[in-house]
Amino acid sequence: MDEESWTGIIDVGSKPVVAREAVATGLLVLSERGIDVVANGRSPKGDVREASTVAAIQAVKETPRTLPHCHPIPIEGCTVDWRIEENGLRCTVSVRTHWITGVEMEALCGVNAGLLCAWDMLKSIEKDSEGQYPTSTIEGVRVLRKSKGDPHD
Repeated sequence: MDEESWTGIIDVGSKPVVAREAVATGLLVLSERGIDVVANGRSPKGDVREASTVAAIQAVKETPRTLPHCHPIPIEGCTVDWRIEENGLRCTVSVRTHWITGVEMEALCGVNAGLLCAWDMLKSIEKDSEGQYPTSTIEGVRVLRKSKGDPHD
């Protein structure tokens, strides 16, 4: 098999173990009612931010099971931050490790799972009379920053 047709997992075995961090964010755009429900803890399915934090952390830990080209990484730390904004709910996930490859995909998976969990918990509030979601969207999912430290950290 020639190099151009290679579709396996990239060999990172010769890379040094270094401190790594990635921070990703995204926004779940909500109706005014949806924002009020989150802000005041009145979702019929429970605390949106609490449950969605668990979903985000689980997604970070399970990234290689979802994305087949990602290596299993020993996650040393993960924080999930929620902010209510004027037009929705922002999730920001930070992931830390000392390893041979980065954690930006883990941070992105965490953000997406957290926002999807929040949307799921708010479906009954966000649906219109026809069962559609005229306001709800997930927007701006991106890596805010990633860092790679000294191999002697």
